[in-house]
Amino acid sequence: MSAAAPPPPFGRFFLPGPTDVHPDVLAAMLRPMIGHRGKEMEAILAGMAPRLGSIFRTHRPVLVGSNSATGFMEMAIRNGARRRVLSVVNGAFSDRFADIAARCGRDVVRLELPLGSALEPDRLRDALKRSQVDAVTLVHSETSTGALAPLADLAPVVHEFPDVMLLVDAVTSVAGSPVETDAWNLDFVLTGSQKALALPPGLALGVASDRMIERSKTIPGRGLYFDLPAFIEATAKNAPTNTPALSLFFALDVQLKRIEAEGGVEARWARHDAMRQTVERWSADREIEFVPVQGRRSWTVSCLKLPAGKTAKDIVGALKKQGWVIGSGYGPLKDSTIRIGHMGDHTVTGLRDLLKVLEGALA
Repeated sequence: MSAAAPPPPFGRFFLPGPTDVHPDVLAAMLRPMIGHRGKEMEAILAGMAPRLGSIFRTHRPVLVGSNSATGFMEMAIRNGARRRVLSVVNGAFSDRFADIAARCGRDVVRLELPLGSALEPDRLRDALKRSQVDAVTLVHSETSTGALAPLADLAPVVHEFPDVMLLVDAVTSVAGSPVETDAWNLDFVLTGSQKALALPPGLALGVASDRMIERSKTIPGRGLYFDLPAFIEATAKNAPTNTPALSLFFALDVQLKRIEAEGGVEARWARHDAMRQTVERWSADREIEFVPVQGRRSWTVSCLKLPAGKTAKDIVGALKKQGWVIGSGYGPLKDSTIRIGHMGDHTVTGLRDLLKVLEGALA
């Protein structure tokens, strides 16, 4: 048998999730198994707790589940929405949040926005005045379009309506751009391991407010796997709720220490912001348009319109032949746009190398 092909070099995989995983993080997953109900697991979870809090900018417990972020979207609905939900829909993943609410038996009022746009505070306030809802679902960084919602400005609007919970998908913003869980009074905010945290897929992480926890106790039919009070109780004891994906927890532990060594989450934000600005300058010099407008662009995903005569399939394929991976557009934008996932452990230098290859493919 021929020898196995060597793994591709780190730093060429710019898919908007899963993103490239550093070799040191992958190596952590080779650690032997341990008992997940023993002292060793308890010590790992206790050691991660303050580092997770710094990532989410919270003093509340950070919940970690062995499931995709979609699972925690369902947790948000089952535990935070009583009857009727206002779902802000401006892309594929905000549409998924609305669909989850409907499938969990909630009435859904859809606030539809054009693809690539972001909700502004006045429109949210107007929608809440006209809709008798008890929860709002919102995607902070819409991965399908690269649009970034002004969450710091939207959260106070939701809290003008005391009975309304704010449920936030921050899958491509946590650890990649500012998410101030406590300062913005987010009732539930969630992310997945495979985005700006730069881990393999398979973990969801989230934070619930005290009033979200209290509401959850009054909602019947929460189910078992995503029961918020059970998660809170287990997390307080530095214990998993169910059998965890141990190898992913080992990887998370190593990655949190790497983030701390980089200078903490603020340094990580700064690096992601620099990558966003790098793509903005490059695209402006070549008259390539973003899908979102200036000021409403994700720090982790750049969605670019392709010139006439070019298709995403052609561009993505050309880069792949040279050993580079980016994403095509998503949904209705699949053929006309490309998406660059500059998140996780990618650097400005590596991104510039990618953009040189991309320029050649576009020429």
